[in-house]
Amino acid sequence: MAIIFENFRAFDIHHLNMLLVIGVAIFFGTFGARLFQRLHIPQIVGYIVIGVLLGPILGVMSQQTIKTFEPFNLFALGIIGFLIGGELKKDIFVKYGRQVFYVLLFEGITAFLTAATLCTAALLLVFDWHIAVAAGVVFGAICSATDPASTVSVLWEYKTRGPLTTMLTTIVALDDALAMILYIASVSVASVLMGQHAEGGFAVMAVHAVYEIAGSLVLGVLIGLLLKWIIRQIDDKEKILVFSISCIILDIGLAMTFKFDVILSSMAFGATLINILPRRSSASFEMIHKFSAPIYVLFFVIIGARVNVSAVSWIVLLTAAAYIIGCVAGKALGSHWGATYSKAAPAVRKFLGFCLYQQGTIAIALLIMASTRFEGQIRELMITVIIIGVFLFQIIGPIFVKIGVKKAGEVGMNVTEEDLIMLYKVKDVMESKPATIKEGLPLDDIINIFSTTDGLYYPVIDEQSKLKGIISISSIKETFAHQNVTGWLLACDIAQPVLDKTTEDAPLAEALERIQKYDLDFLPVVSDENGKLAGVLDAKTVNRKISAEIIRKREQADQVAAVSI
Repeated sequence: MAIIFENFRAFDIHHLNMLLVIGVAIFFGTFGARLFQRLHIPQIVGYIVIGVLLGPILGVMSQQTIKTFEPFNLFALGIIGFLIGGELKKDIFVKYGRQVFYVLLFEGITAFLTAATLCTAALLLVFDWHIAVAAGVVFGAICSATDPASTVSVLWEYKTRGPLTTMLTTIVALDDALAMILYIASVSVASVLMGQHAEGGFAVMAVHAVYEIAGSLVLGVLIGLLLKWIIRQIDDKEKILVFSISCIILDIGLAMTFKFDVILSSMAFGATLINILPRRSSASFEMIHKFSAPIYVLFFVIIGARVNVSAVSWIVLLTAAAYIIGCVAGKALGSHWGATYSKAAPAVRKFLGFCLYQQGTIAIALLIMASTRFEGQIRELMITVIIIGVFLFQIIGPIFVKIGVKKAGEVGMNVTEEDLIMLYKVKDVMESKPATIKEGLPLDDIINIFSTTDGLYYPVIDEQSKLKGIISISSIKETFAHQNVTGWLLACDIAQPVLDKTTEDAPLAEALERIQKYDLDFLPVVSDENGKLAGVLDAKTVNRKISAEIIRKREQADQVAAVSI
């Protein structure tokens, strides 16, 4: 007991081992997400809020601990990039290529100009115009980036499908490249204004940008070709999962080695695989998506834990307000102008602006690079402003994405068979008026029912409609082995016992599991109150109904997209 007591006394919540920190973050992050979902708020907000509690408030995740998670963050970004790349099918670019180009250009450049102007105006109250303009254009470039991870996470959570979802997924996937180009241009301007003439100047930076972007794309394509070859050699799903994850890690490691962009390379990897091997690779994307759930939780909890709101002054708050307003106004106006000019779908014109506010790792990465070019007060101001902006956008961004896709009518349009099975009860898909046989019916009449209907089995009921058994083709055949008694056989004599049954309000998933467990074709459905036959749950009929509903929802979403093409 003394040893146990000493261990508890030595326990320090601020210095937990790494595995315990991971366990705490995932457990409480999932709990927070569940709580926020009950409030009809996207679960990603719950992850971030729990991160804030575990980080700056409780100190469970210190800044030093967060730094040790850097390899994990890159792994999470690699998985996110791979899955986003899987959404970039060539059909999208054939159908929406012109629209994507104009919307991307308009929303990115408008956000850049708006945020740069407002931030420069705020900074002129304290700094001279050289520093104010230099920092302002860098703020504008960082503002143009949109975080793909949190955006796509909300789309997956709400099972969205339609023109807005398609445009949004494509835009956030390509935003990184535009943000990097704007960043290079803005840093070059800032260097000139502040007298920092780097060796080689703008030309060297431009070459470096081309190297990073082109190298990322080439690496992603090569890894995609490698995984394509592997998938064609094997059929084992578990091995495909292992090879898929190992290729993602290989892509991330090579990108880090050659100083390429991890997200861009991973997206090129996913896009290559889905376009050159669309059918066989679908299993890989599906398994990675399921595997990624706890990774998402930990990734966004870490983002929340990064927040540090200490030492905030009035100029920081003013500049942060200018940055946030500039980003919101710029992306809303720019996306609307771009969608209108390119004649995009009405849903894109009206609601895309709601969905482009999230900022995350890309903005932080650009901030870290930019902060090395400034010193003193302006450097600390830039870091604090971007952190405040990223945190606020990670909170409100997912909420606005939900609003946008809900107003566009795209929520629940990309449901899967598993989603519907988990959503339905037995009564939603059962045959409520099945053909039945009364227990006193003679054999000749039973044979007549089988010969004039399509059923292979029929419930046997008594006068009160209570279930007494089942008559199938096999049980009919058995009676002909005893021809001397067939003349006086009744339904109750040849009925087989009911192996299992279910109720109207039982979850469909539970009923289908029992059908599979006992290797049945159907389950009789009885009412809870009196055990009367309420219907029949036929496995084949259920599959047809669910498939028809999935096709209906997807066609409905695609018809909305086709209206304005």
